[in-house]
Order: sequence, then C-alpha cells, then structure tokens
Amino acid sequence: MKLQEKYIEVRKAGKAMLATNFYNYETLRAVLEAAKSSHAPLILQLTKSSIDYMGLENAVAMGRAGLKYFDVEGWIHLDHGGSVELVEQCLKAGFDSVMFDGSELPFDENISLTKKVVEMARLRGVCVEAELGYVAKLGQSTEKMALTTPEDAKAFVEATGVDALAVAIGTAHGFYKSEPKLDFPRLEAIRHATDAFLVLHGGSGVPDESIRKAVKLGICKVNIATEIKNMFTQTLKNELVNNEEIDLRKTFPPAIKAVKELIEHKLSLVN
Repeated sequence: MKLQEKYIEVRKAGKAMLATNFYNYETLRAVLEAAKSSHAPLILQLTKSSIDYMGLENAVAMGRAGLKYFDVEGWIHLDHGGSVELVEQCLKAGFDSVMFDGSELPFDENISLTKKVVEMARLRGVCVEAELGYVAKLGQSTEKMALTTPEDAKAFVEATGVDALAVAIGTAHGFYKSEPKLDFPRLEAIRHATDAFLVLHGGSGVPDESIRKAVKLGICKVNIATEIKNMFTQTLKNELVNNEEIDLRKTFPPAIKAVKELIEHKLSLVN
C-alpha cells in the first residue's frame, strides 16, 4: 500500500500516522518493537544528518530490513529535505515518501521548487510532503511567529499538487521552554481549506491531549524526533554511571526499552 492510500485510511478512521526518526540500529529497533507490540503502522524518517551519518543506501537497507524482520507495516520518508538534489537522491534510493522543506524561502520560490519535486516524485508514485509557515528548527528563535494561513495553504496545495502539508500552528522543533499552545481554530480552518494530508512537526513535548485534539481536527501525521534522541541518550548516560560494563549488548538494551515505551505511548495517542 502506498503511503498516500494509508493516509486516506487513517483519516477516515479518525487516526493519524506516527513518524519517528531513527539514528542507528538501536533507535530503529526501539521504534519498530513499539510498532510491533502496538500492532500499528509506522513511518521511519531520515534527515540529511542521519543520511550523512549512516550512508544513504545503508540507512534505507536498515529501515527495509527492520520493517521486514519486525513484521511492521511501514514506509521510509525523507524528513526536511533541503534541496531538490537530495530529494532526487532519495527517490533513486527507493524512499516511499519525500519532504521538500522550502518553508524559509519566499512563497513563490517554495511553490516553484516544491512543484518540481512533485513532478519528479509522481513518476515513481512517491508521496510528497512540503512545509508552509514557520516551525522553528533546532537553534532557531521560537519568538518569531509566521503561522500557516488557510488561504496560503489552499493556494500552495493547488499550485504544487503536494500530498501532505506540514503546517505551522504553534509547534517548534526541539525542546520547549514553556508548554506549546496550538492554534486549533487555525488548524480546523486549514483542514476545511484543503484536502492535503496535514502534518504536525515538532511533536516532541506537545501535551498528550493537544496531540489527540490535533488528530481529531485533521492532523494525519505526527513527527517525533527530539524525544527519541533525548530518551535514548539520557537513559544510556544513567546506565553508564558507576557501571564497569563495556559490553554494548548489555548497556544499550535499557535505552532501547525506554524509547520503545515512549513510542508505544505516542502510538496510543494517534491511534
């Protein structure tokens, strides 16, 4: 089943897809174990940094092998592709879905480049995600606000033909200094303005009830990345304190288990 078809299925059921980034074998294993135990589908995400770290072909092969081994229905997605060239590489590598992130570009340029990506992806039947508005990335100011408008969302989707659209409704990437306040009336208006599958970026740290409400109002995909890195690293740090063990096969499992439990909880929110 193509991801576009799965989005239709989950939206009709009033649910959403959870999209989790993975960074190595351990985090991949953790999220897939969670999906298997929850009997839930999963989107595996790779950013340029993760691709550079693991290698494009190797990262895709890991994801495919993991999905098969754990018997999980899943798709591999490029998260925040910053160039048409990177998107093209990922299409050739067999990604099921790609994101071109032109959200920091002028509106017309974002449309132009996204449209080019859509044309390339259509030849392979690959799902395309784009972003509109300002969702602060790691290290960027969260003070600046440029939320997605229903009018822009409608015009952007009609001009580009994207399948999925990440919208700015008050979230940010990374950790929050205070509890994020999502603009639910805005989300509802965007949902009425376009049939594109709406995506919530910056899902880490968003209160459970806000995630549930966002899904109810039309979010079809929720991204989780920062919480995965943090849970794995902090658990591993705690495990290594006053620990003489050097066998990675013994020191990593508690961190894997912690991430698994985190993702099981997140899956329960979107399903």
